Amino acid sequence: MPARAALLAIGFLALLPLSAAAASPAWEQWTPVAGVFDLGGPRADGTLLVAGSGALYTLTATGSTARYAPGYKDDPGAEPYVAVSPGLQMVPKGCEFARDDTFILRLHAPLGITRVDVTGQQVSSFANVESVAMNGIAFDTVGAFGHRLLVTGGLNGKTALLAIDCTGGVQVITKRAPVVEGGVAVAPMAFGIFGGSLIAPDELSGVIWAIGPDGTSHPVVASGLPHGGDIGVESLAFVPPGFTRGGYLYYSDRLTPSNPHPGTDHVLRLSSVDLAAAGVQDGDLLAATEGGAAMIDVRCDTSCRVTTVVGTPTTAHGEGHLAFTINPVASAAPSPSPQASPAPAGNAGSAANTVIGVMAILAVISVGAWLVLSRRRR
Repeated sequence: MPARAALLAIGFLALLPLSAAAASPAWEQWTPVAGVFDLGGPRADGTLLVAGSGALYTLTATGSTARYAPGYKDDPGAEPYVAVSPGLQMVPKGCEFARDDTFILRLHAPLGITRVDVTGQQVSSFANVESVAMNGIAFDTVGAFGHRLLVTGGLNGKTALLAIDCTGGVQVITKRAPVVEGGVAVAPMAFGIFGGSLIAPDELSGVIWAIGPDGTSHPVVASGLPHGGDIGVESLAFVPPGFTRGGYLYYSDRLTPSNPHPGTDHVLRLSSVDLAAAGVQDGDLLAATEGGAAMIDVRCDTSCRVTTVVGTPTTAHGEGHLAFTINPVASAAPSPSPQASPAPAGNAGSAANTVIGVMAILAVISVGAWLVLSRRRR
């Protein structure tokens, strides 16, 4: 094939959509939680943190819930989104975001961030945030923003992005990002040109945006999902390494009476088996709508491609972050006793196999020759 034709063929292939899913998966209405609107984690013990009706809960892999941080409470009708720390060191500051400490948007005066420690016993004000209508929170696990806590909020018809360090110090990254809200996430560095950016959804337009550490904003993709208030793309998350080998994806389905998507007050879930069968891979971006919990997969390298994962309309009312758990991998059983190391492949073992094979061939030839001679003598 001539070089020009080959380049054109490659360019054409790059425009093709990802392979269609063998079967569209459907959310499982898994476990009830009153007023559920956000999820965080997983925590070190494998549980998820659940926010609902102004309270916090832990949720186990079997679907059981337990009240967490009884000293914390908020307006049952509000949506103070949460972020659970994965454990992040900030060497220049000499402090850290301790593993499993939880940080929550504080939407009443004084506006800011509330911290709940890993035990759930200490509830304190972590930082104050002035003049911003906070609507998104996530940790920078990649490091492009200095491993800080990132908060988005409406400001004069735009979005402000704030970065908060482990001492509670607040830095304004930008005050002029596009309108976004909901479950936001920082992209892994392998996510094409958007690696290290904060990825955030705009439910009104259906566009998914990237906000860089320098404060500049760029559209990632148009989701292609229904859009509008209480309808469009609400929640984002990146598929963690190892998820497609076994695990679950979770989403909050909040009861919202008199809404076209009234919800059910359940945590929804999808298995990694179903998602992998739909073409989802580790490192991909998943984005789900508020109205109906439809979901797409976005994969970016030299370009970005969108595939519908959950396309069947439902009455679910999705809120907050998408969250993952990964099934533990059983360790290999120890050897019962020390044994001599086997011969390296291609060395003694291979030589022995070769000798045996040659001997077998010679034996067959010898038997054949004997039969021929015996017949001639007759």
